[in-house]
Amino acid sequence: MHADLNDGESIEIKGSGVKPYLIRNIGGLYSCTCPAWMNQSLPIEQRTCKHIRKLRGDAAEAERIGNLPEKPVRKVKASEAGDEGSETVDKGPPLLLAHSWDNETDLTDWWMSEKLDGVRAYWDGQQFFSRQGNLYHAPDWFIAKLPPIPLDGELWLDRKRFQRTVSIVRRQDKSDLWKEISYVVFDAPAMAEPFEARQAALAEHLASLDGPVRLLEQNRCQGLDHLRETLRQIESIGGEGLMLRQPGSLYEAGRSTTLYKVKSFHDAEAVVVEHLPGTGRHKGRMGALLVELPDGTRFSVGTGFSDALRDAPPVPGCLITFRYQELTDGGVPRFPSFVRVRSDLMPAEVSAPSKTSKSVASEAPAASPVEDGEKTTRRFEYVDEKSSKFWEISIADMTVLVSYGRIGGSGQSQEKRFSDTASAARHVEKLISEKVGKGYCEIAD
Repeated sequence: MHADLNDGESIEIKGSGVKPYLIRNIGGLYSCTCPAWMNQSLPIEQRTCKHIRKLRGDAAEAERIGNLPEKPVRKVKASEAGDEGSETVDKGPPLLLAHSWDNETDLTDWWMSEKLDGVRAYWDGQQFFSRQGNLYHAPDWFIAKLPPIPLDGELWLDRKRFQRTVSIVRRQDKSDLWKEISYVVFDAPAMAEPFEARQAALAEHLASLDGPVRLLEQNRCQGLDHLRETLRQIESIGGEGLMLRQPGSLYEAGRSTTLYKVKSFHDAEAVVVEHLPGTGRHKGRMGALLVELPDGTRFSVGTGFSDALRDAPPVPGCLITFRYQELTDGGVPRFPSFVRVRSDLMPAEVSAPSKTSKSVASEAPAASPVEDGEKTTRRFEYVDEKSSKFWEISIADMTVLVSYGRIGGSGQSQEKRFSDTASAARHVEKLISEKVGKGYCEIAD
């Protein structure tokens, strides 16, 4: 006789080893600690194993994962994905991706909107998919009134609620928690008309809907001063930044200079605690600085150093300025990059990081390996009854940065530079495959 687990329940199942395996049900997503489940390369919602089938029965498992929808994909050249040859590889849905603003392109008259800190979601007319092509299990009542046309938007809860949003939309049980979520639409990928015509069509499609869907507000940028002031206002209420869209532009899959993101970067000071040894190219010299904020928060700064500074790094006890993108929920700076040694200040004069620093809209930030070029950052997490770990990987040009540690903690960072971008991309894919094989789950951005 077969059994099942309620949401949040777990059960131990005897395996071939001495230690039993643990099966858990979190929002309809079943996991097992056995190697067969952990080492699969499939997305976690598509995995099963003999222990789960033994518990639930073959019929129940076939119903859960046997009829998964086909992922929307676009074909790209393998060279675009960092592989040699001319074959094609599958990517996620055909989404338009933004470049970071270069502080030089004149954005006057461009369409300006808030950059939402939600979960990017592609609506194919029937279902939601992530950037990687994974299905979001939205309840029937949530999608009932969405139009049967492809949409590009964000599953969004509120400003500064990204982690809560992720925890809801990744569930597989079509939970009522989706009542907290809205689908904010910003484009229509299948329409071949210019941006303004697409917006007008979307306004008409969505005007009569009373469900959890709305069109993102767009306003014309009146110049640099207007951009700065709007960015300041958005950030003052907890927003992430701005998106700027070129007038008359068409929707195109992939990264495009018709779409820019504008976010603030912040400067702060920290005291050097110790030198962390380097690896790879930096073996035998400083790889990162372990630093401490005035409130006692410790984290590592591993980028922004010249080779000369790695050979003769700032000494413990001195003060440095670093640049970062934002603070995590635990108050740890994300993507910290070294700027300079502060010989004009004493540690007692330093205050905790805040978001009142200069923004990218008013002054170009110092170069950082994880911010230059076409940066890609992907975050993965592994959580079970004993562990709660994160792993992030960033690539920019020929530099790969890996950060890892306990969720909520400062973690550690390692940097590796390659001779060409293709080699860096292959290295990234290899590391991601290894992490997924160990049971890490990707957190959508």
